[in-house]
Amino acid sequence: MAVITINITEQQLQKLQELAQRLDISTEELLSASLEDLLNSPKNEFKDAASYVLRKNAELYHRLA
Repeated sequence: MAVITINITEQQLQKLQELAQRLDISTEELLSASLEDLLNSPKNEFKDAASYVLRKNAELYHRLA
């Protein structure tokens, strides 16, 4: 497993620790789960679908404008 070090403010650290405590998990587990969600989010799929719909209906949108 790789290790990454980042710099965060004391305020950010405090918020992370408070959220982790509310969720009853460690700060490391919270960050790891958040990173996993970010990396696996289907944003590209949505963007591709939206682009397809806009291209497909471009003439209709032009007529309606």
